Amino acid sequence: MLAIFTKIKDRVEAFLNEKNIVTDCLNSIEEKTGIKKRYLALGAVGVTGAYLLFGYGASLLCNLIGFVYPAYYSIKAIESPDKEDDTQWLTYWVIYSFFSVGEFFADIFLHWFPLYYVCKCLFLLWCMAPVSWNGSQVLYRYVVRPFFLKHEARVDEISGKAMSAAENVTREVLHTLVRNRAVGPAEPEAKRLPSSAFTEPTVD
Repeated sequence: MLAIFTKIKDRVEAFLNEKNIVTDCLNSIEEKTGIKKRYLALGAVGVTGAYLLFGYGASLLCNLIGFVYPAYYSIKAIESPDKEDDTQWLTYWVIYSFFSVGEFFADIFLHWFPLYYVCKCLFLLWCMAPVSWNGSQVLYRYVVRPFFLKHEARVDEISGKAMSAAENVTREVLHTLVRNRAVGPAEPEAKRLPSSAFTEPTVD
């Protein structure tokens, strides 16, 4: 357990020493107040936890926590030549997507649970934790992957049929539109305006 906290602490220290918008803001506050940025970060975490318990808009804050940090490191993973971090964050996003879909249907019940957003935030932090047994790895290995391998052939068959049907419908719609455009109703002939030339009356 001590090794886990040490690893998390090292990861946080590395993040605080990086050059990014968060550390720039913390450095600016540190210069003005004299408070070390690690204590500022701890204070921010404490305020965030209290807000998740009692604040308005805790859902938005929780979703930002589950999105901003992983999105930042996902972009860094894409830009790096190493592919191991790509797999790590891709696994996180798979679990995050499954969780978001499940939450959509269960939200009407979970919304009333008083510590729901704190638990959700802790769950997302576990899924992105810098350890080999983080939530995304565990859930993918023991839940998502076995389910996917068991139903992969059936899902591929259904998705293939769905894509074929969508292509046929799209093709038929385009053909109908082109046919209606080519063989559309003729433009109505413009009404002839009465001649404006003056005609002299004939005398018998």
